[in-house]
Amino acid sequence: MSASTPRLSWRLPAGWSSGDEFELEARIDDSRQATVEVQGHRLIEWPWRPLRSTERVQWRVIGRAEPVAGWSPWHAFEAGLFDDDWSARWISPVEQEGLVPATRPAYRLRGTFTAEGTVTRARVYATALGVYEAFVNEVRAGTAELSPGATSYDRTVYAQASDVRSAIRQGENTVDMVLSDGWYRGQVGAFREPAGWGSVLGARLELHLDYADGTNQVVRTDVTWTSSVGPITRADLMDGQTTDLTAAYDSERPVLVDAVEAPPVGWSPAPPVRRVAELPAVSLTRSPGGAWIADFGQNASGWLRLADLGPAGTRTVIDYGEHLDPHGDLTLTHLDGFNPQRPRVPFRQRDEVVSSGGDQVFEPRHTVHGFRYARIDRGDVPLDPASLSMQVVHTDFAPAGAFESSNDDLNRLHEVARWSFLGNAVDVPTDCPTRERLGWTGDYQVFAPTAARLYDISGFSRKWLQSVRDDQLPDGRIANFSPDGRRSKVDLASQTAMMTGSAGWGDAIVAVPWLLYETYGDTRALAENWDAMVRWVEWAAGIARSARHPSRVEQSAEPAPHEQYLWDGSFHWGEWLEPKQRADDGSLIDPVQSNPMAWFMADKGEVATAYLYRSTSTLAEIARVLGRPDDATRYLELAAHVREAWRTEYLDDHGRTTSDTQAGYVRALSFGLIPDDLRPASAARLVELIRAAGMHLGTGFLSTADLLPVLADHGYADVAYDVLLQRTSPSWLGMLDRGATTIWEDWDGVDADGTAHESLNHYSKGAVIRFLHTHTLGLRQEPDSIAWESFVVAPVLGASLTWASGTFESPQGTIAASWRLDDAELEITVDVPPGSTARVVFPDGTERMAQPGRFSERRPM
Repeated sequence: MSASTPRLSWRLPAGWSSGDEFELEARIDDSRQATVEVQGHRLIEWPWRPLRSTERVQWRVIGRAEPVAGWSPWHAFEAGLFDDDWSARWISPVEQEGLVPATRPAYRLRGTFTAEGTVTRARVYATALGVYEAFVNEVRAGTAELSPGATSYDRTVYAQASDVRSAIRQGENTVDMVLSDGWYRGQVGAFREPAGWGSVLGARLELHLDYADGTNQVVRTDVTWTSSVGPITRADLMDGQTTDLTAAYDSERPVLVDAVEAPPVGWSPAPPVRRVAELPAVSLTRSPGGAWIADFGQNASGWLRLADLGPAGTRTVIDYGEHLDPHGDLTLTHLDGFNPQRPRVPFRQRDEVVSSGGDQVFEPRHTVHGFRYARIDRGDVPLDPASLSMQVVHTDFAPAGAFESSNDDLNRLHEVARWSFLGNAVDVPTDCPTRERLGWTGDYQVFAPTAARLYDISGFSRKWLQSVRDDQLPDGRIANFSPDGRRSKVDLASQTAMMTGSAGWGDAIVAVPWLLYETYGDTRALAENWDAMVRWVEWAAGIARSARHPSRVEQSAEPAPHEQYLWDGSFHWGEWLEPKQRADDGSLIDPVQSNPMAWFMADKGEVATAYLYRSTSTLAEIARVLGRPDDATRYLELAAHVREAWRTEYLDDHGRTTSDTQAGYVRALSFGLIPDDLRPASAARLVELIRAAGMHLGTGFLSTADLLPVLADHGYADVAYDVLLQRTSPSWLGMLDRGATTIWEDWDGVDADGTAHESLNHYSKGAVIRFLHTHTLGLRQEPDSIAWESFVVAPVLGASLTWASGTFESPQGTIAASWRLDDAELEITVDVPPGSTARVVFPDGTERMAQPGRFSERRPM
């Protein structure tokens, strides 16, 4: 989307429909634009001339339907500074040679200017290759954190704008940028390797001043600026920050100018990262070693704010983590980077501060941590408990949905999964906010449908998809994670590149844009990702035609005709992280660690071919929406061939799959791979496997989200609820019973002995809470509906639940749904927003149609 032609949307007043005609009126820099007529209210294309840099817009809307409700209030926004209009130079600090990530300081870049006259408007426009903060006269500009955010810096960099008029003073003024490595060249991933975007930091800033007499002034980064090092002596996004408040800035030196190459400056469609909450410590105890242990009661992303820094010279060391050992001390070993072929990399998140003895507050804004606990070590110097708090930092989403029920366990599970997503949404969707912090495509592909029920993820997802496109390999493969600081696309011989192109991971390039279309009606999300989708699907289909798994070659030198549609000849993660089996001594067996080569070489074609079918059939639908009938026909035919090949290879005449696993049946039933006449048998076999496992799930990374919906939709709601409410491992409530405040990576993330394993904030398994919205509450879109123009409320009762309620902020307006079981009668109440219709389905099959407004009906059970 061009920043000069933003799209417009608005909520409908009561009594209006989504197809009504409207009039739009606007003023651009006080110049009135012609009134225009439009139809619809969602994502309306910009109807006036393209905006120019920094222009201010006011606009409003009125409906033409009777009765006319009158003009809406004026809505105002400003255009940013577009790339062609930047006049500032890229500047870089003068750095000491030989410094590596986690040892480099933050640099202050400084410029000065004189303000003469009364300033009526002042805007800072800034960006960086690194993480920056901007200050005018030492007053911080804006509220965004970790700017300019995580992007694929070789292709995309975003700017931020801030109103700084209140900080301007008559006469001499200073403008500072504090610049550190950030995502650009800091440490990346579990093995703490430096990001490969560049070796030299860069920053760019313009300050635009409007005076009361009508004159203007622009202050910009250029050769007159200086660089110096001051109190922030170490700053790494993963490792932590050290601040010495007794340290003065060293001598200022001229900056380097145009020492970096940067892409055009753009503007992010996502909400910014902000400090969204502050949590006090729920307890403060002493560890066996004498350090303070602060428990904030919630695992989250952010940092510690500490106001009590002790007497001058006091050094406070803060370590952050997710778990305490049996002795009450912080433990981090479960987060170490481990690979049988590489040295173990100890995990660390450490901030340090040296007090100057004043009333300063320590808040390390050039790093971010995932933690519930902080170990604070300052020797014998006392610590005021009221002086510390957790600053919760993540993307500042607009809430979209809520859920509550009569079962406190389910309410708590919903809250835990919500926190887990937020902790992994620091500008990009990550796997964990601790060990890796990588935007794994598979994780978001799994969780995005759930995230859309919790928050407005439209801009957040479109921003991330830009990085996915930026990182796409020349042959069409989608990188395992984006932004890809390892830069697989330019290092094709690396292990990362060789393990790129996995089904269920790369398929995010098709699944996520389609979700944005279904949820928000965003056809532009389809159009801007079309080429990347096609390249991905064509690469996967090409591998299916040209490569065979070695085991298949051993069986027959000549492939059978259907094998050209089996995607088994390249690397796949497969059904990652299925529940581990136990050895005779009760220990868990990790198939990846115990025999990495066997796992790597295993045939995962059943999983991959299923995803090839789903992505190809979805691509056909996308082609239809975009008005590409020839492509729609071609991909529909390809999808049919892939489905038939999957059935030929992996399904017998009795509805059993070759793998005969829970995951295999869930995926096949969810993706529509099982013929209608065999679906009951396949669903029954899935239930047999669950019962054989003692009513425990056996699904892994890719299929767990669909397990309960598949069971309920095939008549096994009782089994779905039994699995959902299971308390022994593997189970969701088992996590809660062992103290989880976010979803764990491993089902046994904290074992019976209290020992932690793997990440304790890994949101993918939390996708189960979508079932609470779509089935327990019963609120979901009709199958062919776009942007919630029609929806169904069909609660699935069970588990002794007596009521459930929830809301969803749809593009049509607020949907509210609730049901209550009382005296053998079920009451369903639905608030239908303008522009929508609802179908209400009672458990006995009775259906009612509901128009905009409130629907409520009771029926005997």
